[in-house]
Amino acid sequence: MAYTAKHAAMANSLRPNTLVAHLGIRYDVDEQGRLLAHMPVDERTHQPMGLLHGGATAALAESLGSMGSALLIDREKQAVVGIEVNANHMRGVRAGEVHATGELVHQGRSTHVWDVRVTDDEARLVAVCRLTNLIIDRKP
Repeated sequence: MAYTAKHAAMANSLRPNTLVAHLGIRYDVDEQGRLLAHMPVDERTHQPMGLLHGGATAALAESLGSMGSALLIDREKQAVVGIEVNANHMRGVRAGEVHATGELVHQGRSTHVWDVRVTDDEARLVAVCRLTNLIIDRKP
């Protein structure tokens, strides 16, 4: 599926009062229709050594993939829950922003699997992540 600016606007409208907003994550789409997420590297996302916290990177990847799945389902009848996230970190980042690009590699009836690549402001690879989402029915 190709995401549009309308999808990014919907995703950004769901940010208030969530971890996504607290971490400063915002959504966008690229010219290829891929969903993107951007996160500042600052005091909210640092670990004690002044580097981007691995947990913040995992939160960025899970936020991107979960939102990507949420935009594909009927949110009145279904919900998305992450059931597994994995992150391999390649490079430390001290400042600027990190940028996540998601690719949906499996869209099943009850699970979605996402590959997420995280890069820095110079387009250097920071982390490679994988997220598995479970699609559940909402309780009436």
